[in-house]
Amino acid sequence: MLHPASARIAFPSMADASRWLLAMSVALTAAVILAAAPRAHAADKPGDPAHEVRGVKLASICSVCGVVSDIRSETRDASADAKGAVAGALVGGLAGHGMGSGSGRTAMTVLGAVGGGMAGNAIEKKMRRVTVWTITVVFKDGTVRSYDSDAELRVAPGDVVVIAEGHPARVER
Repeated sequence: MLHPASARIAFPSMADASRWLLAMSVALTAAVILAAAPRAHAADKPGDPAHEVRGVKLASICSVCGVVSDIRSETRDASADAKGAVAGALVGGLAGHGMGSGSGRTAMTVLGAVGGGMAGNAIEKKMRRVTVWTITVVFKDGTVRSYDSDAELRVAPGDVVVIAEGHPARVER
């Protein structure tokens, strides 16, 4: 009887040995990943009646209701109209026209206008920044949706809400 430590595997070629080594590496990697994966429990399912969001049991709310789980505000660049791009193109074109002579002057005028237009557009966006509130809602069935608003809404994390006109609105309980 052979002892497992003294057993040897014979391969007809180096290619066969490489394939075997690759297959064993893949199998070992898969085993490690599966062993490290978190275990699922019945209580972890979002639709579970015991599931709570900010202290509110999802089973206790109406079928179309949700619970506000998070509110974030961030400042974003506003969409720009053509004013900044046009003003930038004019200034850049004039600056480019003052450089070079002949066909070089024409090329510099065009490059200045294009570059100035892009810069003017970017400057206008930065000058017209807006605050946007993102409200995350977890619904009774466990789905999660986020809603953006340019005006601060009168909801807070833990409030029970319905979606009215595309925005979360608090439900009095």
